[in-house]
Amino acid sequence: MFTGCGTALVTPFSRDRMLDEEALRQLIRRQIEAGINFLVPCGTTGESPTLSRAEHLRVVEITVEETRGKVPVLAGAGGYNTAEVIELVGDLADRGVDGILSVTPYYNKPTQDGLIQHYEAIAASTTLPIIIYSVQGRTGVNVEPSTLAQLAEIDNIIGVKEASGSIQQIAQVLQKVPDDFLVLSGDDALTLPLMALGGKGIISVVSNEIPAEMTALAQCCLRGDFLSARAIHRRYHSLMEVNFVESNPIPVKAALGLMGLLDPVYRLPLTPPRPDSLQKILRVLEDLELVRTRSAPVAH
Repeated sequence: MFTGCGTALVTPFSRDRMLDEEALRQLIRRQIEAGINFLVPCGTTGESPTLSRAEHLRVVEITVEETRGKVPVLAGAGGYNTAEVIELVGDLADRGVDGILSVTPYYNKPTQDGLIQHYEAIAASTTLPIIIYSVQGRTGVNVEPSTLAQLAEIDNIIGVKEASGSIQQIAQVLQKVPDDFLVLSGDDALTLPLMALGGKGIISVVSNEIPAEMTALAQCCLRGDFLSARAIHRRYHSLMEVNFVESNPIPVKAALGLMGLLDPVYRLPLTPPRPDSLQKILRVLEDLELVRTRSAPVAH
């Protein structure tokens, strides 16, 4: 279910910083119409740390409602309290999700044994398939290849979103895990090399902006058509880069605002991009003909 390109959806807010349900529905419809392979609500890109439990569940409910089974829904459910994660996974299962993306515990920095026991406990609590999200740059803890190999032995732990940024580690993971264990890129710019090594797709930020193009890139890789994939990558590499000119999801939300797809509203501690960053984002969008005007909406 979770091969190809999945979009790590942003969460749109209204001017009063409440969940903008209609904008979210429109974003989801746009993704489905573009042919996206699966959707990932309430991840880091969805500003999940600032969502209440009720909002988290509502975002997922809307995503499931709008997809209507057309594409799988891989809902975010991670954190540094294993018992709370298990409770959230149960609530998400009741909402009809197809799988769980669970980021490693952050701040408390468990050992590798702690990570194993954390994911064993989550897996034992549900029949849903689980994809581990390893992103040391945000969490302070790395899921080592040997740890992933051990976790891959658990039936419903089916893959990893690998965002270490290290091609060497990605290669080691692919050497150690079974062939049917999904290794997905967590970095848009590394999608092509990861899939060339045997990975099965990408959980993407840039596909918020260009869902059809990133889906095409991933599908080209799955077919072994790396010449076509490379052409897509080269065209959109600048967009992949500018999306991280400041902390994600600040730039991608600004870009979607410039594209007229949402109000670029943030919740603290995230703030709008600096003026120079916004100009960089605008220039890239103009170069790629993703905006028609130079007038930028004010971020909030």
